[in-house]
Amino acid sequence: MIVTGFHASRTHKLTAGQKDANRVLAIGRAPVEHGFAHLKNWRILARLRTNPTRATQLLRALLVLTNLEVNR
Repeated sequence: MIVTGFHASRTHKLTAGQKDANRVLAIGRAPVEHGFAHLKNWRILARLRTNPTRATQLLRALLVLTNLEVNR
């Protein structure tokens, strides 16, 4: 299931509840987007040609290294 936020237009303003829902969604989405942004710094992912199991192990290792680097 894909969860998207509410969109406002010139004629349709968001209610307070819709704004709160968008805020909650953004709070949950921000860490994931930041994680992907940090993982893009690892150039090996652009050239990765291996089976999915090995790719998952590599991605987990890179995520650990990225977290160590970011949380310094």
